[in-house]
Amino acid sequence: MNKETIQFVKCPTCQKDVEWSDKNIYRPFCSKRCQLIDLGEWANEEHRIADNEISEQDLWSEDDLSNYVGKH
Repeated sequence: MNKETIQFVKCPTCQKDVEWSDKNIYRPFCSKRCQLIDLGEWANEEHRIADNEISEQDLWSEDDLSNYVGKH
């Protein structure tokens, strides 16, 4: 007898328990709404993947560039 274990994860947006299965087309999100909220946060750069490389945006920003001094 093969008995599948049901796994639950927290929705990254609202923290509601979400079943991790093929039945949930929005996984790991609980709904399309939470999926779109997360996408909007990435689009607004509220979420970022850290990078130590200098980008063109860093060169033109008014932020402190002391971390980049001497890196050409």
